[in-house]
Amino acid sequence: MNFGGLILGVVTLVVIGALHPAVIKAEYYLGAKAWPIFFISGVGFVVWSLFCRNLLYSGSLAILGVSLLWCLIDLRDQKKRVEKGWYPANPMRAKSGYYHFL
Repeated sequence: MNFGGLILGVVTLVVIGALHPAVIKAEYYLGAKAWPIFFISGVGFVVWSLFCRNLLYSGSLAILGVSLLWCLIDLRDQKKRVEKGWYPANPMRAKSGYYHFL
């Protein structure tokens, strides 16, 4: 039996489960200033996945990298969720204008 697909499925579930709260916290504390962190790390993991010989490692790194790049979209959506009142806004940064990048 080949468990590679199952392992990559679990990796995907764990990565998505970990990154959604990370986006919420990043938006709360950093606002739009968080986007370079997700972008640079996402591109880095995707590039790293291209140089891995092991298919499971390469797939896991690619899943992490693409998920980090997807966080850019989720960061923008999180801003909208905060504006709708679904999530709390950081009172120390609510009027500082960090949202103009997204």
